[in-house]
Amino acid sequence: MNEITCLELSVVLWFVHVFTQFAFSVPNVGLSYLFGSRDEAADSSGVYFPRATRALANYVENIGPFIAADLGLIATQHTGGIGAAVWVVARIIYIPLYLSGVSYIRTMCWLVSLVGIIMMLLRLVGWANL
Repeated sequence: MNEITCLELSVVLWFVHVFTQFAFSVPNVGLSYLFGSRDEAADSSGVYFPRATRALANYVENIGPFIAADLGLIATQHTGGIGAAVWVVARIIYIPLYLSGVSYIRTMCWLVSLVGIIMMLLRLVGWANL
């Protein structure tokens, strides 16, 4: 996968997170909450809506550094490494692990995604050919 493809997949993956959260929110908090101002925290009795919400928040926290590194690689023409693909694959695997409540493997998957960003940064500054 090249960096442009990984960037595109990161946006698709954001949509997957958003739609996953929405799918679990409807039966748990209802449409009136979703269409309301959401001034109060959602009162959810299920486990999947809160997990999907936390997984989306984690993704939003991590996509910024990925996009910055990915665009840096594209702009400087330092493309061709595997760091972006490592990040995307790890983040794809992360979603079902988080939703199913798998703790330690999920955290390892998140760490692998961070390694992907580090690989991208090392390639960007010319310290490694990763």
